[in-house]
Amino acid sequence: MNRIQNKLSENKKILSIYFSAGFPNLNDTKSLIESLAENKVDMIEIGLPFSDPLADGPTIQASSTQALKNGMTTEILFEQIKDIRETVEIPLIIMGYFNPILQFGADNFLKKCQETGIDGLIIPDLPLEIYISEYKELFESYGIAMVFLITPQTSEERIRLIDANSNAFIYMVSSSSVTGSRDSFDDNQLEYFERIASMNLKNPQIIGFGISNKTTFEQATKHQKGVIIGSSFIQFIASNPISGISTFIQNIL
Repeated sequence: MNRIQNKLSENKKILSIYFSAGFPNLNDTKSLIESLAENKVDMIEIGLPFSDPLADGPTIQASSTQALKNGMTTEILFEQIKDIRETVEIPLIIMGYFNPILQFGADNFLKKCQETGIDGLIIPDLPLEIYISEYKELFESYGIAMVFLITPQTSEERIRLIDANSNAFIYMVSSSSVTGSRDSFDDNQLEYFERIASMNLKNPQIIGFGISNKTTFEQATKHQKGVIIGSSFIQFIASNPISGISTFIQNIL
């Protein structure tokens, strides 16, 4: 089993944190990863900034824009994390859009992921069918997991196809909107969480979009394995020092 599968096999609910690489400052990436790991976060999702992040809400878009202004590039990210496995053991996932990966070269990108200890990728704009026909064998050859997103509107047939072609977890988008935090989930969202749980998929599900406090964490993990928190964490680090991350985590768990 890889690091993601090992973590998911633990008898606990998973907390994964997302941030944009190069935000708030260009050289914060490694320090943020190490601090999150020290504060018992289970997984980390490193955002690769892109100029047109279609799935992201205003908070993450703004952080991505600032990271690009700071000078963040794919090459710099890999340079920043080249020695990260000397200090960090938890799973690391890169979330990015397909255009920068294609520009870097998919084979070269996956090779760099393997060399630096990245465990998986989330690429919202890479269609499942293209992944299966053109990239699945390449991903598997480098031991890199591909994580797919589902929404409340995703059909059962497609969810089961995603499940059959996944080997880590399924990223459950909590709503049809873009990313952003909220205080609680409504009845329709809670029904969606229950419906997916009742499908008994082989891959565990982790919920993203909208988790910002203990209430939303508990609602999301009642039926699913864990959560991904992005917008509220980015808002926190925009106005607090990295040394204060423990306070943020304590307010979630």
